[in-house]
Amino acid sequence: MLSLSVVQNALEVGFIYALVALALFLSYSILNIADMTTDGGFTLGCAVSASVCIMGHPVLALFAAMIAGAMAGFITAFLQTKLGVPSILAGIVTNTGLYTVNLAVMGFSSNLSLFNCDSIFTLAKDALSPVVGSWYKLIVAALITLIICTLTVLFLGTRLGISIRATGDNPDMVRASSINTATMITIGLCLSNAMTSLSGAVLAQYNKSSDINLGTGMVVIGLASLIIGETLVGKGGMFRCVLAVLVGSVLYRFIIALALKMNVPAECLKLVSAIIVGFAIALPSLKNWAAFQKRKWAALHGKEAQ
Repeated sequence: MLSLSVVQNALEVGFIYALVALALFLSYSILNIADMTTDGGFTLGCAVSASVCIMGHPVLALFAAMIAGAMAGFITAFLQTKLGVPSILAGIVTNTGLYTVNLAVMGFSSNLSLFNCDSIFTLAKDALSPVVGSWYKLIVAALITLIICTLTVLFLGTRLGISIRATGDNPDMVRASSINTATMITIGLCLSNAMTSLSGAVLAQYNKSSDINLGTGMVVIGLASLIIGETLVGKGGMFRCVLAVLVGSVLYRFIIALALKMNVPAECLKLVSAIIVGFAIALPSLKNWAAFQKRKWAALHGKEAQ
């Protein structure tokens, strides 16, 4: 069984990574774009957050990371909409370039330590720990994620948000309505990568460190959370979709925690993630196959009874 500390940690990290899943929901599910900027954008958020924290501004670090992430998303959108680069290649090009950018942000060091710096979590500890004890980290992570989720739901209900959703559904219809699809894609990718970088920024302050390889495999983690949530909660309105993102992200962290509890080597976690994603994608088809077999079995036994 999982101990209370493991459950607490899974919830904390699950809420932090939920922002990545929410970003992929916006780019992958809403805009129908496979944005490969995610890995580099996540590390960019970590790097910017760590660098600004060292300067003594942990709260400002979150906003700086979001601005940096939005700029990365703008570059990807520019390559795609203005230069005609396919969406996947545009993300790969930006992601490749971000490796050097991230190193430069961290002073060409592969990692930065924040153990002697204030963070949003140390600030919260002074204010909240006398009341909630060790749960202050979960409160901070959940509060940030829930605020972003709420703003996302409200934004996607506005005229601009509906235009972005329509661009992903039927770009030809949107163009016929005199809406600039390139602008909608640019705004969507900027917002998506801003959320990805915010997730990295919060994680860097949570771990008290930033590493150049922190973003590796982030697309897989985000897609796993997104697909698990959509499979379990289902699709529907924006509120239900965002709820699915939260549920999927937290559940994914619990699955990883269970894998660690079963003494699965840390080196194998990426393989576990790939298996989870594959199973989650195949789950709807497996459900349909099981339902068909059930109907087939019932029909055969019904004929035998007659």
